[in-house]
Amino acid sequence: MQKQTFTQALNSRPWMLADGATGTNYFQMGLMSGDAPEMWNVEHADRVRKLHRQFIEAGADIVLTNTFGGNRHRLKLHDGQDRVRELNMAAVKNARAEADAFTSRQIFVAGSIGPTGEIYMPVGTFPYEEGVSAFAEQAAALKEAGADVLWIETMSGEEELRAAVEGAATAGLPIVTTMSFDTNGRTMMGITPTAFGALASTLGTQPVAIGANCGVGASELIATVMGITAARPDAHVVAKGNCGVPQYRDGHIHYTGTPELMADYARIALDAGARIIGGCCGTSPEHLASMRQALEGHTKGARPTVELVEAKLGAVSALAKGIDQAADGAARRERRRS
Repeated sequence: MQKQTFTQALNSRPWMLADGATGTNYFQMGLMSGDAPEMWNVEHADRVRKLHRQFIEAGADIVLTNTFGGNRHRLKLHDGQDRVRELNMAAVKNARAEADAFTSRQIFVAGSIGPTGEIYMPVGTFPYEEGVSAFAEQAAALKEAGADVLWIETMSGEEELRAAVEGAATAGLPIVTTMSFDTNGRTMMGITPTAFGALASTLGTQPVAIGANCGVGASELIATVMGITAARPDAHVVAKGNCGVPQYRDGHIHYTGTPELMADYARIALDAGARIIGGCCGTSPEHLASMRQALEGHTKGARPTVELVEAKLGAVSALAKGIDQAADGAARRERRRS
């Protein structure tokens, strides 16, 4: 098998399949609410490796390490702020072992980097430079252990996105970055998909791919991807959406997405312009296998309409339909003042 770098594969393949959920699958494997999944990299490495193996066998080309909360600020909530290098390196080694053991196709290991959980200045009190330092520390450990790419995910604000990219860039690996859009089509800090596309083009180090993950469901994720691809038709775009919509039942969170819905989502994501397609919360190996089969049997078609997305996957936000309720509300308030 001819080995490629991650960037070579991204540039040469029509699509790549990323894995599914980490946390929601770990809960099924015994993780307790409030526990740090990153501790499992050393305490239950067998379970971490098992989930990687299941996703690879289901068809993943890319597996994300169990390091979403692996920066010093998230780990300090569990007295693990001094274990950044240990836990991140253990996570990569777990993923690398399963990726390298699979010989049917090349599997890439993506070092997952999530938010610090802090509110950055000027809105909050967290210094930008401290964010850069924390992300650089995590990125260095991920590279040292053998990650192929750094995968910055679930960002919501411009300051943290910039700090994460600046810090990660010190490791010298290719960078993928995604934001999470879940408040009427915006991130928690108010960034729209179109604005993110423009913002990403101004980053000091250019990511090899940009996109969206998590959010409120597969339909809104597709709408987000359409906004990003419209703003940045030159970019490789990531779609890593939740498996349907979360619902609280019998004391637990359940996701409404079926393997059939996620197959539709994968096909529509490809038509919408995504190059990397995967699942986020609620996405099991069974869902991912359905997505792999769907992509292998699909020829990229016309760009989907919002009507098609809603018919196949469910409702989308007003913003996805071209109605900016936040801007309209601001305009109405301004008219009242004048």
